[in-house]
Amino acid sequence: MSLDDLVGSLKKGGVLKSLAIEEALTKVDRKRFVPDSQADSAYADIPLSIGEGQTISQPYTVVFMLEHLKPKRGERIMDVGFGSGWQTGLLAKIVGASGKIYAIEIVPALCELGKRNIAQFPELKGRVEFYCQSAADGLPKIAREIGGFDAIISAAEVSKVPEAWRKQLKESGRLLYPKSGSLFLEIKGGDGKFRLREFPGFAFVPFM
Repeated sequence: MSLDDLVGSLKKGGVLKSLAIEEALTKVDRKRFVPDSQADSAYADIPLSIGEGQTISQPYTVVFMLEHLKPKRGERIMDVGFGSGWQTGLLAKIVGASGKIYAIEIVPALCELGKRNIAQFPELKGRVEFYCQSAADGLPKIAREIGGFDAIISAAEVSKVPEAWRKQLKESGRLLYPKSGSLFLEIKGGDGKFRLREFPGFAFVPFM
């Protein structure tokens, strides 16, 4: 299966709709983010092990999340649990040179792996800031400096959403996270209250 085959199957399946996400998929090649031992399966629509008990998510799931997060050019997004960096790279491609991705990974070996993988793409230089730490408190200093994140996305399943994440979103900001086998999208209103949507039927590694 080739990269074109993967993109074609995601479009045919109805999950891939955005031209910006499609372009990101073609430019930020998933094969560059999987171990050599898994290279033959890089374009299969399945999660793959990246070591340290963690996985690179199934392409369908990543695209589903991005289609509902709706990242835009120029946005500033916090990416929780970036692992080998593929979703981070896709986000960085979409937000463009005027945007920024603040990527957090608690597992040291994966943090370094993700940095190396993103460094393979000169076009993404300067678009990602990496933080090798827990995401439980978010990035309060950054959030203050930029006036809040446009969006926060987590690739790790939470048992309880850290309240810091909600506080660090700007008005109309989007928060997307997995919990209890579902994906949840929260949108922050002008009154500080959140509108919630649930999408059931997803499995993720747990938040650490």
